[in-house]
Amino acid sequence: MENHWNRRTFLQNTSAATIAALGLGSPIASLMAEPTNELAKKMATADTVILLWMAGGMAHTETFDPKRYTAYEKGMEGDRVLSTFKSIPTALDGINFSEGLESMASVMDKGTLIRSYVAADLGHILHSRHQYHWHTSYEPPQSVAAPHIGAWISKELGPKNPVIPSFIDIGQRFTVGEAEELKAFHTAGFLGNEHGPFMIPDPSQGLDSVRPPVGMNMKRFESRNQLYNNLISQSAHGEFGSDYQKESLRRSMEQAYILLNSPESKAFNLSTEPKEKYDKYNTGRFGLGCLLARRLTEQGARFISVTTEYEPFVGWDTHENGHTRLAGMKKMIDGPIAQLIKDLDETGHLDRTLVILASEFSRDMMVEGRPDLKVQEQVKQPEILNDIKFYGMHRHFTDGCSILMWGGGVKRGHVYGKTADERPCKSIENPVKIDGIHQTIYHALGIKPETQYEIEKRPFYTTPDGKGKAVQDLLV
Repeated sequence: MENHWNRRTFLQNTSAATIAALGLGSPIASLMAEPTNELAKKMATADTVILLWMAGGMAHTETFDPKRYTAYEKGMEGDRVLSTFKSIPTALDGINFSEGLESMASVMDKGTLIRSYVAADLGHILHSRHQYHWHTSYEPPQSVAAPHIGAWISKELGPKNPVIPSFIDIGQRFTVGEAEELKAFHTAGFLGNEHGPFMIPDPSQGLDSVRPPVGMNMKRFESRNQLYNNLISQSAHGEFGSDYQKESLRRSMEQAYILLNSPESKAFNLSTEPKEKYDKYNTGRFGLGCLLARRLTEQGARFISVTTEYEPFVGWDTHENGHTRLAGMKKMIDGPIAQLIKDLDETGHLDRTLVILASEFSRDMMVEGRPDLKVQEQVKQPEILNDIKFYGMHRHFTDGCSILMWGGGVKRGHVYGKTADERPCKSIENPVKIDGIHQTIYHALGIKPETQYEIEKRPFYTTPDGKGKAVQDLLV
């Protein structure tokens, strides 16, 4: 497939769309479909969404859809390897995970496993493009900045608790990896800044996000807030932004100020968590992010994203040492995610909280892209393995990925879709694409599938062209 895309062109187009969004006025609700109404909300099965984002490409055959296990032997043929971990049983009879996910396996009876997610064909694999597509449902570039799914939820439903930001992002930094590309989809776009993410890069320092810097009293803080408003008027927002965008930005600052002075701000202070429970989550930034997500859910958060964070050649981006790297990644996520589900279930919050675990695409040792549409090779994989660093899933695979869902109206103890047992381990039953995933989430929240706004004199839907449909078989 001829590649017309690279990092530079992606940046150029998404940056242009972001600047274009500044000049847009208030998004106009279409006469054909008013925004989410009270009747739709009453039929909702979820109030809150927690997205557990496995950034970098989580191999399905090494995690939630294990295949035939082949132990490492020096001199072995690479195409023999389908899974580098043994299978383990889950709480669902006949359904296995891969070794290292024992805790999550124990709570699988509380949720649904999708084994047939198919990522988009976007040409040459670029992590940030696929992540953009997953989080917005739109393929870049767009003439306007496509809103993140969290921003849509914030806009349509508003805050569950007016003190807690509607859209909270935990764990994502913009100082590592493809920073500008990642910023491109961490936005509310034309919906306005007040619906954009409240960023908490480090959950262990979450309290710092809601209080003035050390040594600054409230009077100085208020003075700086006024200075900030003045700077807004002199910035690109002030020069090019519409009145709607300016007012939305000011409202976002007001919301932050209200949170600063509220009792709910204590939820950001993880030091108040009992040590025994804290230790169960403390596997690093991601684990503590799950703990913070639980505490914010209890305080009335609407949408929370917790990410393992994408950084090239780090984490799930296993270009080498795939087996060894995944063993470490599993230790990071297994206990905290299972504990999150248990805690939410025990307190009754899981009934109305939809928890989703997903990644931009999967991985395979031999196939780059998908079997019928291979793309440019990015990883050299020898046919004969003489070094364990080549033992593991290195290439980017888009034709078979796993997604997990718990709570918020999805079925308990359910498996949807299937991938082939032999390479290529692609989806062979009930394939699901991103618009279906998004509309399933919106359906659970009571957001109508035809929701749209008029932008640049054309309708802009929650999913492209308003054609996405909820996967009803995932729901109770």
